[in-house]
Amino acid sequence: MTRAHVHGAAHEAGPRAGGANLAKRAAVASVSVALFLLLLKAFAAWTTGSVAMLGSLADTALDVIASLITLYGVRVAAAPADEGHRFGHGKAEALAALGQVALITASAIGIAWRAVDRLIAGTVTADAEYGIGVSLLAIATTLALLSYQRRVIARTGSVAIEADHVHYQSDLLLNASVIAALVVDQYLGLSGADPLFGIVIALWLLFGAWRASARAIDQLMDREWPEEKRRRFIEAASRHPELKGMHDLRTRTSGAHDFVQFHVWVDPEMTVAEAHRVMDEVEHKLEEEFPGCEILIHVDPEGQVDQPGNPLAETDLTPRK
Repeated sequence: MTRAHVHGAAHEAGPRAGGANLAKRAAVASVSVALFLLLLKAFAAWTTGSVAMLGSLADTALDVIASLITLYGVRVAAAPADEGHRFGHGKAEALAALGQVALITASAIGIAWRAVDRLIAGTVTADAEYGIGVSLLAIATTLALLSYQRRVIARTGSVAIEADHVHYQSDLLLNASVIAALVVDQYLGLSGADPLFGIVIALWLLFGAWRASARAIDQLMDREWPEEKRRRFIEAASRHPELKGMHDLRTRTSGAHDFVQFHVWVDPEMTVAEAHRVMDEVEHKLEEEFPGCEILIHVDPEGQVDQPGNPLAETDLTPRK
């Protein structure tokens, strides 16, 4: 006896809609902050002539574009499944995240190029107080945005917002570096400090781009859940007393949406109606611990092995007491 049982349609709308709205609000907040900081830093870069501040300005300009990409990505990802995309549009978030990575990388290369040019030319900065004041205000604004983004990520798991979060984390170091560069260059009289800080900022941005790309690529490649999350799911799914075993678990994440499919063993004498009742009970319990997760269960008679010799089709995942 085999049976495929799909769960989630009746229960997903609430969690998914709420998470999508949170992600959209976070993206709008990111765009607003980026535009505000862009105006401030344009004034400071023009006033001080600092290459570190110029690098910060370039990064903020790309923040605006990256945040707009994030906003578009989370809007597309929130769209419900349709005939052409039966699993939804969640991977739009991963694509948006990779778009951000490309922009961050381009920004870092441009900053490094400008810093080397200024280091060779020996240009000095001016009016450090303007740059320092703007950078302090940028740090305070960025800290407020990061705090809000962390709450949204914790509730939605949005990979696009997470990539945006990584980028704004690097902005804290970037703004602190601008302050340090101006202080060392003007107040301590160490020429060349400003472009050197600009090079350090560029290297930090490249590192941030590499980090931000990892999870987006994992989603596009349908990477399995982390082992700890898989283990929690197995334990939760195995608690029903009428399940004789669990095998061939497959998991993936698309945007803020999780998808799971697995096989279970039941008593070979169990009727289809009884199996349906058991699967509904299993799904209800899983929904409580993994809200919004779409689940596909395949029922096998106890001892059935569908793919003998396939190392990816785990034989029995049921925790042993």
